[in-house]
Amino acid sequence: MTDSLLRIEDLYVEIAGRGRTVRALDGIDLDLAPGEALGIVGESGCGKTMTALSVLGLLPPGGRITRGRILFGGTDLAAAPEPALRKVRGNTVGMVFQDPLTSLNPTLTIGAQVAEPLLLHRKLTKADAWDRAEETLRLVGMPRPAERLTSYPHQLSGGMRQRVAIAMALVCEPRLLIADEPTTALDVTTQHQILELIDELRARLGMALILVTHDLGVIARRVDRVAVMYGGRIAERAAVRPLFATPRHRYTQALFAALPDLPRLPQGGGAPRTDGGRPLATIPGLPPSLLTRTAGCRFAPRCGFVTDLCRVAEPELTDGPEGTAPAATAHAFACFHPAGPAPGADPAAELRPPTPAAPPVRTDEPLLRLTDVGKSYPLHGGPFTRRKPGGRGTEVSAVAGVSLTVRRGETFGIVGESGCGKSTLGRIAVGLEAPTTGTVHFAGRDISTLNRRELRAHRREVQLMFQDSYASMDPRMRVGAVLREPLVIQGIGDRTEQRRRIAGLLDDVGLPRGAVDRYPHEFSGGQRQRLGLARALALAPSLVVADEPVSALDVSVQAQILNLLRELQREKGIGYLFISHDLAVVRHLADSVGVMYLGKLVETGPAEQVFARPLHPYTRGLLDTVNAPDPDAVPAGAPLAGEAPSAATPPSGCRFRTRCPVATALCATTEPPPAEPETAGHRVACHFPLTVEAVSNG
Repeated sequence: MTDSLLRIEDLYVEIAGRGRTVRALDGIDLDLAPGEALGIVGESGCGKTMTALSVLGLLPPGGRITRGRILFGGTDLAAAPEPALRKVRGNTVGMVFQDPLTSLNPTLTIGAQVAEPLLLHRKLTKADAWDRAEETLRLVGMPRPAERLTSYPHQLSGGMRQRVAIAMALVCEPRLLIADEPTTALDVTTQHQILELIDELRARLGMALILVTHDLGVIARRVDRVAVMYGGRIAERAAVRPLFATPRHRYTQALFAALPDLPRLPQGGGAPRTDGGRPLATIPGLPPSLLTRTAGCRFAPRCGFVTDLCRVAEPELTDGPEGTAPAATAHAFACFHPAGPAPGADPAAELRPPTPAAPPVRTDEPLLRLTDVGKSYPLHGGPFTRRKPGGRGTEVSAVAGVSLTVRRGETFGIVGESGCGKSTLGRIAVGLEAPTTGTVHFAGRDISTLNRRELRAHRREVQLMFQDSYASMDPRMRVGAVLREPLVIQGIGDRTEQRRRIAGLLDDVGLPRGAVDRYPHEFSGGQRQRLGLARALALAPSLVVADEPVSALDVSVQAQILNLLRELQREKGIGYLFISHDLAVVRHLADSVGVMYLGKLVETGPAEQVFARPLHPYTRGLLDTVNAPDPDAVPAGAPLAGEAPSAATPPSGCRFRTRCPVATALCATTEPPPAEPETAGHRVACHFPLTVEAVSNG
């Protein structure tokens, strides 16, 4: 195509190291027109990021392009020398990396890092470059950009750091922007703001975009075409609406089937949706090893529709039935037995498991009860700074007056934006943090009154599943030692009994017993999360506090972990305090839900009621901010805007009033008490709770 901005032709990439060669890309063909947005999706290890890095010649050590061309502006970047690539990077092609904290230099100010591409490529004076850097920070929506120029990365929130990374990529007004997982692990509000910002800047600057992600909801309304990658190859490629309406490749179909139902508001105040406890569809097995090329379709070992043909022949990716359709309209897929188009039907329904026959066993017996719990941390200006105790702004109010109850066999979900106090509340629940105010009762006993022996026994009953399972394990210990450690500390069983229990734990979480001889780094992200769950279950606890356990996992691995949590709860009657910013995940798993904002619980109740008929404007805003995996989805209301105030200086009265569309003078002077305006058990702390009509009509 003569009007292509970027064309990747038959691209092969290998990474050599430690006596083995990883074949990361195996014949990639992509085309991008000026101003067009292309989404690249797939599981971890499928080649998404490697495709993006290949464009700029940023392959890891040992990586090289063995075949193919990358044509950009008439230049083959695959064959270009390093000096030529330096003229492209950050100049005509900008890149936003996955983790802004590690991609920013911690020793340089924000202004120096945003101005650096201008000094390198545009030869501006330092003063002019800093002026342009401030202008670009303002363009990306950075609050008080002039002040942020002298800040360092660690002084900014995650959303602000992501805006800095985008500003660095855009400061030279590139023709192409590559965004690699720009919203991974961000809360729904920050995610929405970043994606809206990219959309706005793309339209304003006329840029083309490559958006790399594993989140189908992120790309649904953000790109023009989608390429689905698997095993270093493209499995399916199409315009976004045809792909979402009728996915043809069985892998794409399986990805859609693994998605939990979204918490969408019913129209006209109808009944809340429910999945009836149905498990999510999962993709069995693991993605293929890229160390060797095997015969046949790469998805065949995990496909439920495989035949003998799939095992011996590899299907070709063809555009249209005869291979002649234009790239902008073609729906190409590499599958011998594609899913048939069924207009109006759920494209993944045939892959979803049936509803389980036995519901989980729940009781009304309170397992965990938090009463008016608060947690504040003192602020220190440094070793030589003195502050008057008790003054405004001298402490951070992380949790303020939270009350909730988790019953045996119940899942209580906690949702909210980053920094709202969710993780602090979880640490208080397991006894890792002592509350500043209020009480924590477990099984009817105030844990603050327990002596040392009683506290040791209590910690057998309550376990924490950490957000980063890899960082929570000693990398020098084999898995067997990691799982055995709590048993040794608690003096449970002899070595033979401990080995027997560890084998049972691995069976429970679906890992081979031979895993005991391996180290944490030898497992995938999903497998490490299973190990984290196995360690939490080692002492047979009654309650597990799960802190963002699936926040950065692929949708297929996420489905496996959620199904496992529900299955273990059904078998063992475990209670979960499930902390997450993913509303769809919480809606799928939780029986009850609490919505937190700036340390306060603003709404609690049965999960289906809260998601179907939110009574607090903040809950409604969160639901309207969710990125639905539907290109035609339109929020019924207005997504949340702005950022939450500092917990060191929370607003008077209602803490949400500075962002609330219905706030009045009353909200500034009086804190709203929790009340049950409609349904028993559905409580909201708001002077002006939403009505059913307001929820339905936006």
